[in-house]
Amino acid sequence: MMAAGVSIILTLGVLNLLLILFQIGTGLRWIKAPFVWHKRSAMVLAASAVVHAVLAFLT
Repeated sequence: MMAAGVSIILTLGVLNLLLILFQIGTGLRWIKAPFVWHKRSAMVLAASAVVHAVLAFLT
């Protein structure tokens, strides 16, 4: 699946990687962020991971 010449699955995979790194960073206190941002990014990560998995499975 492509959008503007870029794979949507690849883009979601990179987004998931960045969100995981943010989650690790805030969980280990390497990145100083309020807990609410840690919680929100976890919800975005879960949603994007599901979409990423479904699209990869359908492809």
